[in-house]
Amino acid sequence: QVQLVESGGGSVQAGGSLRLSCAVSRSTDRSYVMGWFRQAPGKEREKVALIERDGTPIYEDSVKARFTISQDNAKNTLYLQMNALKPEDTAMYYCAADLSILDIFLGKPKYWGQGTQVTVSS
Repeated sequence: QVQLVESGGGSVQAGGSLRLSCAVSRSTDRSYVMGWFRQAPGKEREKVALIERDGTPIYEDSVKARFTISQDNAKNTLYLQMNALKPEDTAMYYCAADLSILDIFLGKPKYWGQGTQVTVSS
Protein backbone atom coordinates (compact mmCIF):
# COMPACT_ATOMS: atom_id res chain seq x y z
CA GLN A 1 0.00 0.00 0.00
CA VAL A 2 1.28 3.47 -0.92
CA GLN A 3 0.02 6.86 0.20
CA LEU A 4 0.97 10.02 -1.65
CA VAL A 5 0.48 13.58 -0.41
CA GLU A 6 1.35 16.51 -2.65
CA SER A 7 2.17 20.05 -1.58
CA GLY A 8 3.77 23.17 -2.98
CA GLY A 9 1.18 24.32 -5.47
CA GLY A 10 0.10 27.92 -5.73
CA SER A 11 -0.31 30.92 -7.99
CA VAL A 12 2.60 32.43 -9.87
CA GLN A 13 3.15 34.77 -12.79
CA ALA A 14 4.42 33.54 -16.12
CA GLY A 15 8.16 33.01 -16.02
CA GLY A 16 8.11 32.16 -12.34
CA SER A 17 8.99 28.97 -10.52
CA LEU A 18 7.40 26.52 -8.12
CA ARG A 19 8.58 23.30 -6.50
CA LEU A 20 6.06 20.57 -5.86
CA SER A 21 6.66 17.91 -3.24
CA CYS A 22 5.09 14.50 -2.80
CA ALA A 23 5.47 12.75 0.53
CA VAL A 24 5.51 8.98 0.01
CA SER A 25 4.36 6.48 2.63
CA ARG A 26 4.52 2.77 1.83
CA SER A 27 3.99 -0.36 3.82
CA THR A 28 6.78 -2.35 2.11
CA ASP A 29 10.33 -1.77 0.98
CA ARG A 30 9.42 -2.41 -2.64
CA SER A 31 10.75 0.18 -5.07
CA TYR A 32 8.18 2.05 -7.15
CA VAL A 33 8.37 4.02 -10.35
CA MET A 34 7.19 7.54 -9.53
CA GLY A 35 5.75 10.29 -11.64
CA TRP A 36 3.90 13.57 -11.95
CA PHE A 37 0.75 14.05 -13.97
CA ARG A 38 -1.49 17.06 -14.49
CA GLN A 39 -5.03 17.80 -15.52
CA ALA A 40 -6.23 21.15 -16.78
CA PRO A 41 -9.94 22.09 -16.75
CA GLY A 42 -11.75 20.41 -19.60
CA LYS A 43 -8.73 18.33 -20.58
CA GLU A 44 -7.62 14.79 -19.98
CA ARG A 45 -4.99 14.00 -17.39
CA GLU A 46 -1.53 13.93 -18.96
CA LYS A 47 1.86 12.67 -17.99
CA VAL A 48 4.42 15.34 -17.09
CA ALA A 49 7.50 13.46 -15.89
CA LEU A 50 8.51 10.04 -14.59
CA ILE A 51 11.51 8.86 -12.67
CA GLU A 52 12.66 5.27 -13.00
CA ARG A 53 13.98 3.17 -10.12
CA ASP A 54 17.58 3.98 -11.09
CA GLY A 55 16.81 7.71 -11.09
CA THR A 56 16.53 8.13 -14.86
CA PRO A 57 14.04 10.90 -15.64
CA ILE A 58 11.56 10.86 -18.51
CA TYR A 59 9.90 14.12 -19.56
CA GLU A 60 7.09 15.07 -21.84
CA ASP A 61 8.25 17.37 -24.62
CA SER A 62 6.13 20.25 -23.33
CA VAL A 63 8.14 20.51 -20.10
CA LYS A 64 11.63 19.46 -21.18
CA ALA A 65 14.35 21.91 -20.13
CA ARG A 66 11.89 23.68 -17.80
CA PHE A 67 10.86 21.00 -15.27
CA THR A 68 13.07 18.69 -13.23
CA ILE A 69 11.86 15.56 -11.45
CA SER A 70 13.90 14.22 -8.55
CA GLN A 71 13.54 12.14 -5.43
CA ASP A 72 15.10 12.06 -2.02
CA ASN A 73 14.92 8.47 -0.84
CA ALA A 74 16.09 9.35 2.65
CA LYS A 75 13.13 11.71 3.01
CA ASN A 76 10.72 9.53 1.01
CA THR A 77 9.86 12.57 -1.07
CA LEU A 78 9.37 13.14 -4.78
CA TYR A 79 9.90 16.62 -6.22
CA LEU A 80 9.01 18.53 -9.35
CA GLN A 81 10.96 21.74 -9.86
CA MET A 82 9.07 23.88 -12.35
CA ASN A 83 10.84 26.86 -13.94
CA ALA A 84 9.85 29.28 -16.69
CA LEU A 85 6.20 28.53 -16.01
CA LYS A 86 3.65 29.31 -18.69
CA PRO A 87 -0.11 29.91 -18.45
CA GLU A 88 -0.63 26.59 -20.23
CA ASP A 89 1.04 24.84 -17.26
CA THR A 90 -2.02 25.75 -15.18
CA ALA A 91 -3.51 22.49 -13.91
CA MET A 92 -4.04 20.22 -10.95
CA TYR A 93 -0.81 18.30 -10.47
CA TYR A 94 -0.85 14.73 -9.20
CA CYS A 95 1.85 12.49 -7.84
CA ALA A 96 1.63 8.84 -8.87
CA ALA A 97 3.35 5.52 -8.20
CA ASP A 98 3.33 2.01 -9.59
CA LEU A 99 5.52 -1.07 -9.58
CA SER A 100 5.10 -1.28 -13.35
CA ILE A 101 6.83 1.36 -15.48
CA LEU A 102 4.55 0.36 -18.34
CA ASP A 103 1.39 1.06 -16.37
CA ILE A 104 2.57 4.45 -15.16
CA PHE A 105 3.93 5.32 -18.61
CA LEU A 106 0.48 4.56 -20.04
CA GLY A 107 -1.13 6.83 -17.47
CA LYS A 108 -2.60 4.04 -15.38
CA PRO A 109 -0.61 3.98 -12.15
CA LYS A 110 -2.08 2.15 -9.21
CA TYR A 111 -1.56 4.92 -6.68
CA TRP A 112 -2.49 8.60 -6.91
CA GLY A 113 -2.19 11.56 -4.61
CA GLN A 114 -5.03 14.03 -4.09
CA GLY A 115 -3.43 16.73 -6.21
CA THR A 116 -2.13 20.25 -5.76
CA GLN A 117 -3.27 23.21 -7.86
CA VAL A 118 -0.85 25.25 -9.93
CA THR A 119 -2.09 28.47 -11.51
CA VAL A 120 0.10 30.53 -13.82
CA SER A 121 -1.09 33.99 -14.82
CA SER A 122 0.07 35.91 -17.85
